[in-house]
Amino acid sequence: MSVIVFACVVRVRDGLPLSASTDFYQAQEFLACRRRLKALASRLAQYPGRGSAQSPDFSIYFSSAGDVGCLAICSLRCPAAMAFCFLETLWWDFTTSYDPTRIRLASRPYAFLEFDSVIQKTKWHFNCVSSAQLRSSVEKIQEELQFLPPTILTLEDTDTANGTLANGHAPAYSEPAPNFRMEPVTALGVLSLVLNIMCAALNLIRGVHLAEHSVQVTPEEIGNILAFLIPFTACMFQCYLYLFYSPARTAKAALGLLSICLGNAYLHGLRNLWQILFHVGVAFLASHQILRRRPRERERERRGACGGGV
Repeated sequence: MSVIVFACVVRVRDGLPLSASTDFYQAQEFLACRRRLKALASRLAQYPGRGSAQSPDFSIYFSSAGDVGCLAICSLRCPAAMAFCFLETLWWDFTTSYDPTRIRLASRPYAFLEFDSVIQKTKWHFNCVSSAQLRSSVEKIQEELQFLPPTILTLEDTDTANGTLANGHAPAYSEPAPNFRMEPVTALGVLSLVLNIMCAALNLIRGVHLAEHSVQVTPEEIGNILAFLIPFTACMFQCYLYLFYSPARTAKAALGLLSICLGNAYLHGLRNLWQILFHVGVAFLASHQILRRRPRERERERRGACGGGV
């Protein structure tokens, strides 16, 4: 029997199956494990990002982040680090292949049927390559598991109906926010941070100075003050987006850029053309760096360590 027997991708919020590997096993023990996996998938939002459950014949592993979760049924001899490495590879393959909106709007089971072949290939790769080829990838996951151990579920947890235990109480779990590792900071990225902080400081100083020396608070004066303070906030937000992962980064970066451009256009009478171009140019540079710095694609690193990937 293969080490990794079955795998599927589900939507976390409701457990809707999106794609799955081909199932060739009909043993009663395996079918019972499939039922437990289905019940677990329907309540995946209640659990932390990584976890496992063990039956007398198989182990169930799950890993989720955002609205996509991956689950696998493995033989008892499958190392936990290898199972989670496999699930993370599936997660990255799926989330980089499909738009989040399409995943969110999926209304029927197995709406991403074409991804089944990717699961099969990835499963075959992990089942057939030697442990030496997977060593580098598995060791990275093993380090993460030591730092943040996965949740261990019991058979009672996986056999609960509609998310309640036999005593009628719902199992309580805290779900940590997904922790994405970003690509390394570049020299141009550091430059954009420095310039952005400088622009933010200039906006804040001019805005506070204008507010303090306003003899009469008129709508025009209020507009000028806001035109300084809003770009200040947008500059600091751009720094945050560059340094840390945030969902919908593209939309947020575009909103920050638009706020800076509109604020400086409004300040045309208080700033000369070169000053406006400088602030807008820094905003464009920061937005460009935000979009270029992506979450680290660990599956590509691990595939390289596995000798070329799937």
